[in-house]
Amino acid sequence: MTDTTQTPQQADPAAQSTDLTINDLNALKVIIDIASSRGAFKPNEMVAVGQTYTKLTTFLDAVAKQQPQGQQPADATAPATGA
Repeated sequence: MTDTTQTPQQADPAAQSTDLTINDLNALKVIIDIASSRGAFKPNEMVAVGQTYTKLTTFLDAVAKQQPQGQQPADATAPATGA
């Protein structure tokens, strides 16, 4: 008997972008908010999640302060760099 199931083709690794954008980081912040509100984290994981969330928020706030008043980042899809 032969196996006639096909495995999905994987995308070309070179075609996938590995850059994180400001929009990606904002999405991660929202994901953490949603996951924590749904009780997805165990109590012993809360410190690490909270510290990461605080670092993420601080970074995003710093990026927002660098932008002119009332504007989105000029290139929200530009890769994020550490401060």
